[in-house]
Amino acid sequence: MASSEQDPTDHSAEILSIDAGGTMTDTFLIDRDGKFTVGKAKTTPDDESRGFLNSSQDALEDWRLDVEDGFPDLVSTVYSGTAMLNRLVERESEVDVGILITGGMEDTLRMGRGRQSYTGFSYSDRLHVNTHRHPEPLIPRDQIRGVRERVDVKGNELVPIYESDVRESVDELLDRGVDHIAVMFLHSYQNAEHEQRARAIAEERIAERDADTTVMLSSEYYPTLKELPRLNTLAAEAFAAEPSRKQLTNVQEAVDQNGGDVGVRVMASHGGTVDIHANELARTLVSGPIGGMIGANYFGNELGYENLVCTDIGGTSFDMGIIIDNDWDINYNPEMARLLLSLPMVNMESVGAGTGSYVRVNPTFDKIELGPESAGDQVGVSAVETDVETVTVTDCHVALGWIDPENFLGGDMPIDRDVAEAEIREQVAEPLGMGVYEAAQGVVDILENKLRNDLESVVTGEGYAPSNFKCVSYGGGGPVHTAGYTSGLGFDEVLIPEWAAAFSAFGCGAADFEYRYDQTTNIDIDADVSRAEAASTAGEQLTEIWTRLEEKVRDEFTNSNVGREDIEFQYNILGQYQGQLNALDIESPVSRADSAETLEELLDTFEDAYRRQYSEEARSPELGHTVTQASVRGVHDVVKPEIPTETPVGPDPPESAYKQPRESYWDGEWLDTDILDLHALQPGNELTGPAVLEGAATTFVLPPGYETRLDEHRVHHLSQTD
Repeated sequence: MASSEQDPTDHSAEILSIDAGGTMTDTFLIDRDGKFTVGKAKTTPDDESRGFLNSSQDALEDWRLDVEDGFPDLVSTVYSGTAMLNRLVERESEVDVGILITGGMEDTLRMGRGRQSYTGFSYSDRLHVNTHRHPEPLIPRDQIRGVRERVDVKGNELVPIYESDVRESVDELLDRGVDHIAVMFLHSYQNAEHEQRARAIAEERIAERDADTTVMLSSEYYPTLKELPRLNTLAAEAFAAEPSRKQLTNVQEAVDQNGGDVGVRVMASHGGTVDIHANELARTLVSGPIGGMIGANYFGNELGYENLVCTDIGGTSFDMGIIIDNDWDINYNPEMARLLLSLPMVNMESVGAGTGSYVRVNPTFDKIELGPESAGDQVGVSAVETDVETVTVTDCHVALGWIDPENFLGGDMPIDRDVAEAEIREQVAEPLGMGVYEAAQGVVDILENKLRNDLESVVTGEGYAPSNFKCVSYGGGGPVHTAGYTSGLGFDEVLIPEWAAAFSAFGCGAADFEYRYDQTTNIDIDADVSRAEAASTAGEQLTEIWTRLEEKVRDEFTNSNVGREDIEFQYNILGQYQGQLNALDIESPVSRADSAETLEELLDTFEDAYRRQYSEEARSPELGHTVTQASVRGVHDVVKPEIPTETPVGPDPPESAYKQPRESYWDGEWLDTDILDLHALQPGNELTGPAVLEGAATTFVLPPGYETRLDEHRVHHLSQTD
């Protein structure tokens, strides 16, 4: 579909990365020389392996290969999909889950409590109390059983576990035919003995009844503070992640059946990749947008860009993230599918607005409203082989002449412009007393204004100015709207990689093979004791936790046939001054803190980070320090893609890049518009709008008043001329 070189011969596919989004499945394929090609196909939610094969085949066709020819040479395969997240959003799963919880806490999932009552709502909606509806719990109340037991916040036993409660509850859940029993007791991250005893009893009853039921402990999966996010995450693991192993297994089998001899890895929320057999598979719930962030960071590292704002437009959402000094923030209690979760996730913001967003007219206020629902892989009313009835943003692109109906998805998806115009007229233009094209332009303007406001608020809300960042635009819908949503924000530069349509898949291929484990701690390092004394108490406690987490990471790699000598470990803490609330994520310079010297080195690192984040004057070492969470990452080096580097040839595009020009609608008038092949342009080429650069996987729209330059890395630099 889209290749980094014109000669399609003599390629050996080595890296295959896939991003199965809600609308399209994107493939980024790299050969042994670092050359790449991009493929695209419709996502197949019922069996993601079909979309995986279709998209892979689409990419390989550029090199005149079939999957049977290309897969045997693969040395790395990374996959990100939507099946898990869809299960959470739709609250539908093939399995039944039962829960054992501390007695008196049986309604935790139903109550939600606090922020979860309004998570997922817009700010304006939060102002109205009638929208504060508790999200539907993953597990129904009648499949939750309380067990009398209690451990305090320090891990001390207050009430011994009532084993009769466990036996009775397990029998009741087995009578209901549950596939998994999740155990979550209060403060088990400090003392897991009650959970472990509950599992032993449950497994005895399961064996006696010859049932096919597994037992999952929160203390082993997510030993972190805050019982609601911890319970949500454990429930998501059983409800959504475990059933999704079948989808991932299907993908692995598709590789195996076509000659591949490589394990499939999955993009995880913390920014690395894990094997499909990883213990904590819920970390892969949302991976596509994360892949884009990882790709942007790798892209920036390779090309010397330290500060980036990442923007990803697909058919369903607009995802934004910030990279500073080639690093990103981690959110330890992210929101997903109206649930607060307890797992580390690259910090991103998502808005329900994309090219597939439905366009409706509010009859009360006579105004255009977008989304949040989307046509997804059905694209819009203009897609003749679908049954979509509501106009989408893509239909407006078609009506305005920005998208060639015969070139959508390389011509694989028939589009009817007449249908688009007729439906826009009926559903949008006539109710508002407007012309068809005026209405279509209005829809685009509303979308871009919304995206611009959201993007500005994300950057300035963190205390930054756009002028300090380069903005990277990607996703299948990104290049269509880049000029619109970045207009007037004052970014240092606006960058559009030629492979923007598969940029998240590219990021998956650029991600490390990594396992990460976290544990809540409450370790005080008092200021009034010597470093030697603190090291023998708090330091030894932290070292013991690191050692235990390291062992869990090592076990995961062992299951993936990776030896200890091939793993690079990283040790992190969440640290804060005693009595304060804001903790900093610190990468430790040492792997042990059980000596005065190593503990001092760790605290010096914290002080330096605090000084950079706030100021010298804000430091309060006299308060002492607290470690609230410990983490260990293990990283195994893998083959990664190469950014193309080509010799610039001059500003004028080759004649072969030009297609038949056509009229397109721009701000109230029809203008003659240059149409070019996106992938036929050469480094150094410059273009001035109006122009449309067409690729099979995306379309780059260059409005009047804008220009672009293609650099030696096949990255477009977009700028305004007026």
